[in-house]
Amino acid sequence: MQPPAGSQVSRVPAQRTPPEQLVPPSGTPTPARRPGRVRTIITVVAGVLGLLLVGGGITAFVLYDRATRPDRSAPDVVVDNYLRAFLVDRNDIKADQFTCSESTLEMVRGLRSEIEQREARFDVDVRISWGALTRTRTADGESVETTLTISSSANGQPRSSRREAWTFQVSDEADGWRVCDARKAG
Repeated sequence: MQPPAGSQVSRVPAQRTPPEQLVPPSGTPTPARRPGRVRTIITVVAGVLGLLLVGGGITAFVLYDRATRPDRSAPDVVVDNYLRAFLVDRNDIKADQFTCSESTLEMVRGLRSEIEQREARFDVDVRISWGALTRTRTADGESVETTLTISSSANGQPRSSRREAWTFQVSDEADGWRVCDARKAG
């Protein structure tokens, strides 16, 4: 387009690079590369790995919680777990997971104290086992009866053995059954 007549625009020819200064074209053309493709693949792989790790962590937590939660599903189960924790393993913290907050368990504590004294005084190993756990409904919940077998041995040789009938009162609380009272029968 020509400038209008009388205009002060100079008529300078367009400037072009001289042919000897032009960069020669390369022999092979550079392929067009999609700049975000590698980044997209890395992002997808990282996202999938992240989801797998989170899912694995949640699964591990749930399985661990189920494996370590005390079983208080039934009266006989809670009595069995309490006896194992308190008399066999002698683990007061674990045994407390199976007892009522207002419990009267002095008699079973006395039995354990007697066992520990006998072991120290006579240098023997005392083992406790129990038979069938029989459930009975009561006005306060349920009771569980069993026979404890208390036997001692020294150097692998049996020394003495006795049987005692015991009754355990259990109560169904918000988080399951718990042992509230233990009495030696008779």
